[in-house]
Amino acid sequence: MSKIKELIEKFCPNGVEYKNIKELCSENFWVMPSTPNYQNEGIPYITSKNIRNGIVMFDDVKYITEKDYKSISNNRPIKENDFLISMIGTIGEVGIVKKEDLPFYGQNMYLLRLNTNLINIKFFYHYFTSDMVRKKLLGEKNNGNQGYLKTKNIESLKVPVPPLEVQEEIVRILDKFGELEAELEAELEAELEARKSQYEFWRGELFKDSTNLITIGETCDVLTGGEPPEDTIKGIESDDDHPYPVYGNGKEIYGYSSSYRVDKDSTVISSIGANTGAIYYRQAFFTPIIRLKVVVPKSDNLLPRYLYYALQTSKFKSKSGSVPNLNANDIKSIRFPLVSIEEQNRIVNILDKFEKLINDITVGLPSEIELRRKQYEYYRNKLLSFEELSVSE
Repeated sequence: MSKIKELIEKFCPNGVEYKNIKELCSENFWVMPSTPNYQNEGIPYITSKNIRNGIVMFDDVKYITEKDYKSISNNRPIKENDFLISMIGTIGEVGIVKKEDLPFYGQNMYLLRLNTNLINIKFFYHYFTSDMVRKKLLGEKNNGNQGYLKTKNIESLKVPVPPLEVQEEIVRILDKFGELEAELEAELEAELEARKSQYEFWRGELFKDSTNLITIGETCDVLTGGEPPEDTIKGIESDDDHPYPVYGNGKEIYGYSSSYRVDKDSTVISSIGANTGAIYYRQAFFTPIIRLKVVVPKSDNLLPRYLYYALQTSKFKSKSGSVPNLNANDIKSIRFPLVSIEEQNRIVNILDKFEKLINDITVGLPSEIELRRKQYEYYRNKLLSFEELSVSE
């Protein structure tokens, strides 16, 4: 940071000149040809959804012939180091064209070809993708059915243009921040995966005894979810009149109601659709709705929490067909090892500790990454904020 201060004092002690983006470009134009005839292979043809986080992505693209490519790109080719900006739908995303990306073409994008004698490409990228610029662009977009930016929204955007020596030093610092953030994220995710693997290993070890297998139908009642109560309020917050959660076919709460259907701790299983076989533990006093099956122990000889862990090791077999599903009889036929209540408690205590550790890491991972990103954003804004040079008449 001290080197930046020294460079500013040396090269621009009285402030920095701001220029409109149009002034920084050797060329700028819409990439918006007439929609071509698509082929099964050939030259990639992208849209604005294929540019994000500074990268041009070629997943889920269409293709055009080399003849069509030469025809539509003849007067307005896409070149290495060009900036492509999404202007329709998800706006303000940027892709910087790399040599290995070429050749390709596309539509629904705006192209900037920067004058590198005035501005460092990566400096411009850091500035253009900053929160202060993103908020400005979002505030200027047309809010019709599909939001879009106009050419003037980009061309008239003012950018600080300190001397190239200052730009290069800022790029060096921000790139280093980005590298450190990526390394931290990779380390945290690796730690989480290691803990998950450890948890799954020990869960398998604790339930590998198959000498006393018993079916769900012999030990539990299986309830089928129905329609939500009439007074259900949707959302993630309850109130004094609606304290009881209503669960749907997933991890999140569907809403809250003044009544409940299940008054015991239970295991809930998604029974239809892409989420079939997903298992959740639910505490007493809740209502399950459609697409859910609820497994409730019939006696105190089976701990609900033990059952939850035991079912996580079971192999669910859904009925064949276009939509996977499990009916009550499918679930009742599932077999699991029933051990003494003392052994159930021991297993639950072990696995609860593992699950808490994983959940703590899972919660901590996004928050730690977000903290680093905020720190990066703070320094980026600080580094990219300059006093504007006053030009006397």
